[in-house]
Amino acid sequence: MLTRILRPSPSLLLLLCLWAVQASAAEALVFCLEKADVRPWRTQDGRGLNIELLDRVALRLGVKFEYRGLPWKRCLADLKANAVDGAIGASFKQERLAFGVYPGGATADASKRLNNERYIVLRRKDSAVRWDGSAFHGLDGPVGVQLGYSVGDQLRALGATVDEGAEKPFELAQKLAAGRVAAAAMLAGEVTVLMEQHPQLKTQLEALPLPLVEKPYFLMLSNELVNSRRALSERLWRTIEAVRNSRQYQQSERAALRHGGH
Repeated sequence: MLTRILRPSPSLLLLLCLWAVQASAAEALVFCLEKADVRPWRTQDGRGLNIELLDRVALRLGVKFEYRGLPWKRCLADLKANAVDGAIGASFKQERLAFGVYPGGATADASKRLNNERYIVLRRKDSAVRWDGSAFHGLDGPVGVQLGYSVGDQLRALGATVDEGAEKPFELAQKLAAGRVAAAAMLAGEVTVLMEQHPQLKTQLEALPLPLVEKPYFLMLSNELVNSRRALSERLWRTIEAVRNSRQYQQSERAALRHGGH
């Protein structure tokens, strides 16, 4: 006896295709990141260790991540408004708990971080500014930081006047070289790349030996995503930890840090 093979109609095939596309789109999460190079962690053209790590996470979870470059303050504002699902590269600040959710909640779990990074202090070579690990000496003007960066709060707690007028690392370094700020607090990786790309800065500026602070940086998720898809959110943060600790990713991180970029 012959068995008749039933074939779906063209209209049903179309509906099935549309459903598959919609299902796929529903799994796409939109993450914003600062629209600037923060090497070796992320770059404006969609590269860097953070992106490599998250791409590996997406592959393990079977979801899609879309990355949206924005000015950092706008990125955090969009996170707070639930206009994006997450913000890449956020250090912990108490007031940011109103913007979104850190892994671990109000006590951010550093084991679920994307990366650690150090802030260092830059000064002009003819400057008397010193940092002894707990206090500044010879500081005769404001300390420059990039707009919206959390290190500004730490500097204010130390009694320093903070200038947040620069958005990008090179702009801040130029302000320092021109004497418009007395010192600058910058991410160590950014300083390394900056000095490589602009050798003239090496003749004008120098980094003080003691780091200002070392911080973990996280993928913050929106309140809406965590409230509506808590299981996925927790899996995402757990997978970040697993991928970051994997041998393959660790090899990439060591190579990128050794060469000052990615």
